Amino acid sequence: MKRKSVQSSNLASIGYDSETLLLEIEFNDGSVYQYSGVSEKTYQDLMGASSHGKFFHKHIKENYPTDKIS
Repeated sequence: MKRKSVQSSNLASIGYDSETLLLEIEFNDGSVYQYSGVSEKTYQDLMGASSHGKFFHKHIKENYPTDKIS
């Protein structure tokens, strides 16, 4: 999945697949996690947030099934 780099103290890049509703986040420490069942609206809201990290912690982190892929 192709990810877009973001300016964040915690997140390095964010990718999204609208067909599978899969959100992929690379953190600044190099770890990559996938979050399943994420709506396209939530992805768009994350990308448009003034703080990607705050949005992630409030709306995504504990709210979706998660797999660590690296």
